[in-house]
Amino acid sequence: MNEQQYEKLLNINTSGFQYGFPKLVQYHRYEPTPYSGLDQLFEVYELPENPHFLDIGCGKGRVPIYIHHRFDIPATGIEMDQKFFIEAEHNAEHYLQKTGKKHSPLQFINDLAENYCITENDNVFFFFNPFSVHVFRAFVNHIFDSIENYPRKVDLLLYYPSPQYMDFLQNELVLQCYLEVNLLHEKNENERIIVFRIS
Repeated sequence: MNEQQYEKLLNINTSGFQYGFPKLVQYHRYEPTPYSGLDQLFEVYELPENPHFLDIGCGKGRVPIYIHHRFDIPATGIEMDQKFFIEAEHNAEHYLQKTGKKHSPLQFINDLAENYCITENDNVFFFFNPFSVHVFRAFVNHIFDSIENYPRKVDLLLYYPSPQYMDFLQNELVLQCYLEVNLLHEKNENERIIVFRIS
């Protein structure tokens, strides 16, 4: 399915880019993750046991709604921008009106990612370069603290990962790439999804 077909299927509107975004050094503008990339990822990637999915910097809610619809698992989106948070809430309402209630919760949180208290169940984290490597480093360190307190397998999913993110994960934390998905029909070699598994 193309972008418009997916939006119609899910009864949501998450397209478009963010214009007029304040020039904040630490946070990046909204750009929706292509549905085709998500489809390609889940053709080869298997979620861990008892998955709880978080999209960090979820914008209008596309990825959590897609995940909730496809897998019926708990999905949470964290978004700092209040306008996008409200749009994500509206999208979730329209999606649930069309598709009906599912067994798993779908929620959105309006806050800075670094303020989010990672729970013992959170184990899949999705990033599309939502902020600088400094904020990313702090957030990943919170994940490691959580794993230390509640040992479990955790996956980090990075769409179009920045070189700074990769350098931090591979050279500072010495994590090994668990899976690399080179996306089809993309001209940029960085158009890929990298999965790091922490266990």
